[in-house]
Amino acid sequence: MNMELQEQFGNIDIYLFDQLLKGNITKDMKILDAGCGSGRNLRYLLQSGYNVYALDRSEEAIQHVQRLGEKLVPQWSREQARVESLDNMSFADESFDFIISSAVLHFAEHEGHFDQMVQELWRVLKPGGRLFARLASSIGIEELVKPLGNQRYLLPDGSTRFLVDEDQLMRITTALQGELFEPIKTTIVAGQRCMTTWCVRKRT
Repeated sequence: MNMELQEQFGNIDIYLFDQLLKGNITKDMKILDAGCGSGRNLRYLLQSGYNVYALDRSEEAIQHVQRLGEKLVPQWSREQARVESLDNMSFADESFDFIISSAVLHFAEHEGHFDQMVQELWRVLKPGGRLFARLASSIGIEELVKPLGNQRYLLPDGSTRFLVDEDQLMRITTALQGELFEPIKTTIVAGQRCMTTWCVRKRT
């Protein structure tokens, strides 16, 4: 049974799976995985008939996603997976109903870069659409991270990330004139790093 579940859902983010269970992602939506990597969050969506697009700055990752799409979806177009940076997307304004940004925004080089990526995600989101973002934060480990400048920090696990806190996410939500459709949730992993889920709806 575990192998059947693995084949069906792959390594989908558990918080994205929660969005599926709640009915926040439906087959009539146009979906973008912005920073898709090798497609860990795409397997179930593709083979279940969702209308999915993807981008990543890694050509190797996009080639993997294109092969996955061609394997799972007979009518799949390779143009639905593009080698692009999240801060400069080629998609038209208001193209998508639901956008996934999982473990991408914390690679921002500084606050201006972070804001540019968020603005691009917001630009291609339709009115009434939802942005689901998972990103590293300092929430709960404020005393354990070492500032390196430009809002980047050295984490206890040895990685370097651009970190946000809850106040910043709420300020950005307000500035975007968006609204949370889920409370901000943070998972602290053994005091080594934190991952926060930020879910914002674009008002109509």
